[in-house]
Amino acid sequence: MRQRLWLAALACTLAAEARAQEEAPTPTAPYAARLRPTGDAALDRLLAAQSLLISQQSRAPTDAEGVSSRIEAEPARLRPLLDAEGYYAARVEVVAEGEPRLGAEPPLPIEIRVETGPRYTLRHVETLGGPPVPLAPGGPARAEAVLSAQATALAAMRAMGRPLARLDRQVTVDHDAQAMDVVFTAQPGAVANFAPPVVEGTVRVDPEVVRRVADARLAGRLYAPDRAARARADVMALGPFSSARIEEGTALDAEGRLPVTVRVQERPFRALSASAAYETNYGASLRGAWEHRNLFGGAQNLRVEVEASRLGNALDRTNARLSVGYRQPIPFGYDGAMVLNLSILRERLDSYDRDAVTLSALYERRFGDRWTVSAGPVADIGRTAPPGGRLVDYQIAGFQMQARYDSTDSLLDPRRGYRAEARLTPSYAFAQGTPYAPVRLSGSAYFDLSGNGRSILAVRGVFGSLLNARAGDVPANQRFYAGGGGSVRGYGYQTIGPRDARGKPAGGASLLETSVEFRQRFLDSFGAVVFVDAGAVGDRAMAPTDEIRAGVGVGLRYYTAIGPVRADVALPLIRQQGSSGFGVYLGLGHAF
Repeated sequence: MRQRLWLAALACTLAAEARAQEEAPTPTAPYAARLRPTGDAALDRLLAAQSLLISQQSRAPTDAEGVSSRIEAEPARLRPLLDAEGYYAARVEVVAEGEPRLGAEPPLPIEIRVETGPRYTLRHVETLGGPPVPLAPGGPARAEAVLSAQATALAAMRAMGRPLARLDRQVTVDHDAQAMDVVFTAQPGAVANFAPPVVEGTVRVDPEVVRRVADARLAGRLYAPDRAARARADVMALGPFSSARIEEGTALDAEGRLPVTVRVQERPFRALSASAAYETNYGASLRGAWEHRNLFGGAQNLRVEVEASRLGNALDRTNARLSVGYRQPIPFGYDGAMVLNLSILRERLDSYDRDAVTLSALYERRFGDRWTVSAGPVADIGRTAPPGGRLVDYQIAGFQMQARYDSTDSLLDPRRGYRAEARLTPSYAFAQGTPYAPVRLSGSAYFDLSGNGRSILAVRGVFGSLLNARAGDVPANQRFYAGGGGSVRGYGYQTIGPRDARGKPAGGASLLETSVEFRQRFLDSFGAVVFVDAGAVGDRAMAPTDEIRAGVGVGLRYYTAIGPVRADVALPLIRQQGSSGFGVYLGLGHAF
């Protein structure tokens, strides 16, 4: 018994000593490394970022042997960077003022000395077998310039419909002449169309639906890299997939077409989502939704959404909406999609009260790479009145026609490209006995000022008009309004434009809005914006120039995978009834 107790005590002692050794700090040999300036500040920044001695001195301290290893490895680590910058005759020396020692105080000084020598020049550039590569002789022999020119030339060949284009390079450095020669050899390959795509990876989704959606972008069309990218985006937009890749073949088929494979991975089909927004003059909004992304096995989407808004106001002035949407890809075997929607609304606004049911059945079809057209019947049945008034029945039937153009590079965070939309809805208001046609034209443009997507100028314009009717001839919800977070920031929701005898917004027969916003991104996930919005609502259908209002403001952005989180503060340049001296807007996504 005593022996067992003694062994147990010994084991505990050894374990405690082992833990103490693990917890004890590892002895290190501290050092302080610096780069002696070369005279080229940009080169110094590159060298300092590449240096292991500098980057690891505080982040990953090491012992004396580790410091010696870093000193020995430093010249070889910096050599490729100097070559890439055209300094092929450079020399690197690392000088330590003593030997690395454990616990040395003060830390051992280490200096990295770089003698760049002459910068080699680009002497001769030649392209064999294809159009000249855009690389001019006479400049510094920098690797980045050579690689960028090669990538540009290869992209140009592929953009001409040559999917198998190749461009090789041979680089010769003449140390005696301190020069570099580059010979590019091009193999353009044949011009080819896309072959009908093959689908792989589906389990519970009908692969024929995926094939038809990708086919609309690819099959029989001239090869272009952006067409493949847009086909992938269309497949992802179906909803049931967590990933989609367009894999291009390495050789043309027997008919001279490029084989493509659409490889997808399914994700859970049922999903819950929620979002929130806030405006100073409108209150908080909450939205929740449930959806099924593959209802009958053909990527059909059923979405049920509930929204409450103007939260924070009196309960009887709170808004609510319940909507059910259904999207059927390839309806009845035709390309495109059928989009059905049913909404039940309760609106209590400063401009009107409304209880209504709306219905729409639209057939949507894509034409080319950037155009989408939709059309179908719409109906709006309900009761409406001025705020707090007695609700009066109305019934509206119409036929909506819409065309959209989109050349932007991102749905949620566009950095370049254009968007435009035109919508015309010939309608009839039965209670008023009025035929009319609301028309709305909108467009936005995005300019990448910095070239790297971090400095963006975004502009927007909107025009609306009630054709064949005056504002009083149609129910209040069919009129035009301006003001609020998606319109003219700094003004209350729908407060810009004509007013009734009680001073409440009455809506108009025409609308004009414009916005200019500069977006600057900084760090990895943050950004800031400055903006100017302006808008007007007019009594006449073609003259939306009454009481033009403008607002200015600033905002912050936090960029996430599902889009930027927005926080804006805006000031009205002209104070008016119904608006405070400023507006705060919180939500998901850019203002436009």
